[in-house]
Amino acid sequence: MKMSAHAGLKILKSLHSPKRIQDFLEKIPANFEKKGETCRSPVGVLRHREAHCLEGAILAAACLKLCGHRPLILDLAAHKRDLDHVVAPFKINNHWGAISKSNHAVLRYREPIYKNIRELVISYFHEYFLDNGRKTLRSYSNPVDLSRFDKKGWMTAEKDVWYIERYLRKIPHQPILTKTMIKNLRRADPVEILAGKLTQWK
Repeated sequence: MKMSAHAGLKILKSLHSPKRIQDFLEKIPANFEKKGETCRSPVGVLRHREAHCLEGAILAAACLKLCGHRPLILDLAAHKRDLDHVVAPFKINNHWGAISKSNHAVLRYREPIYKNIRELVISYFHEYFLDNGRKTLRSYSNPVDLSRFDKKGWMTAEKDVWYIERYLRKIPHQPILTKTMIKNLRRADPVEILAGKLTQWK
């Protein structure tokens, strides 16, 4: 039976804290897009029972909105040889944390202990590398409040919400490193690379 938008929103509203939202995301299988690229709405994710990082961040933002937080997402942009990552930042007691849907062991939830967005972003830097150990995180967007898309019905849309993905790609990003910093980066060592290959969903 197809899940209704009302039923989907009821599930999302029951996840009334960042910790509970993260726990819920951990139980949703990874979306490997075997049938083509997707950018599903939160209700779409619930119907298909799978999500990649952007879909997970959008779902988390919807939950945050329903429990009184701003529905924010944040793009972590990598070198062109690697993939970007998207998280849902939130603020508690004037400190930032993030909800994150990732199949890898390290690019996940961040406790709300960071003073600003840059600190939060930097917490993902050292574990963000390719199989050869090259560290690839390069820039980040300012948090995007998805309320700007309320008129499009982003939380319950039947069709994929590609307009969110396009908006994330076109907005300015802040650089993390200078050219000198990039030149002097040390590659992750074999133990770090091995740990980075630990995944949840096959």
